[in-house]
Amino acid sequence: MLKFIGKRLLMLIPVLLGISIIVLLLLEITPGDPASMMLGTQATPERVAVLREQLGLDDPIYVRYINFIKGIFKGDFGTSFLTKRAVYDDMVMRIPYTLILVGISIGFSVILGIPLGVFAATRHNTWKDNGAMFIALFFVSMPVFWFSLLLVRLFGVQLRWFPISGIDTWQGWILPVVSMSLGFIATIARQTRSNMLEVVRQDYIVTAKAKGLTDRKVIYRHALKNAMIPVIMVIGSLFGLMIGGALITEVIFGLPGLGVYTLAGLTGRDYPVIQGSVFILSVMFSLVILIVDVIFAIVDPRIRSQYGHKSQKKRGVGEQLEEEPQEIET
Repeated sequence: MLKFIGKRLLMLIPVLLGISIIVLLLLEITPGDPASMMLGTQATPERVAVLREQLGLDDPIYVRYINFIKGIFKGDFGTSFLTKRAVYDDMVMRIPYTLILVGISIGFSVILGIPLGVFAATRHNTWKDNGAMFIALFFVSMPVFWFSLLLVRLFGVQLRWFPISGIDTWQGWILPVVSMSLGFIATIARQTRSNMLEVVRQDYIVTAKAKGLTDRKVIYRHALKNAMIPVIMVIGSLFGLMIGGALITEVIFGLPGLGVYTLAGLTGRDYPVIQGSVFILSVMFSLVILIVDVIFAIVDPRIRSQYGHKSQKKRGVGEQLEEEPQEIET
């Protein structure tokens, strides 16, 4: 298992370097000059040139990239062009809000999505199954920003049950979490249902029922464990989608998270903010994918056996692992 985790960690290095290069290239080719935006349209070319030199924008692109990588190892992501504050300090204050929002939303989605999928699968082709999947499809098809605005309109403006902006109290988290969770609850439910329907047709499930086990034990002890393997991968990929959804949700509900900070950097052409935020978001997403891979290896013995048993050997791509014959002592 340690070898498995080590290989995954090494794979993160070129991924993060590639992302940082792509972000810098996109900033370079995107129209617009940060110095001109900061000084306004009335600024003279001389003032713009002086400011560009002060911000380091006249340096070659490879020099700026090397300086950015050096700063990462020192924990320095530069200084914001607009606020003149250290980007690292601003991100440290904002990251917890984004993690809380995404973490609660993921947990809420898993807690409700998996039982809903099991409920639909165990009542296949009934009105309960069709009704649950219709509701799931409805919320999957609904854009996050539109649903967020509906919640603000109904529960914040008309009914006044929850605050529409800020997180001064715990009630301020309810609408953002609900707006982000419902679509992902539906996604997890549909994936769980599909996997459960495939698993319950397997021979070992039929054998378990023939032994006289109750339906509850068959479903939750045997079928669900195997059906969860693809669902775990879906949950990991949902984290990246939730990060994207957090950018919109934080703006709508006025949460001081990393999403609002990144959006402010994009609109203001604040290069250090954009580079630092995207890099941190990439690290967060990569670590979650690593955790999902580890969980996937723990749940699926076929993955774990590649690294945990020396007696097994790898064969060609697409071939199954084959155990070496062992002598039987008599």
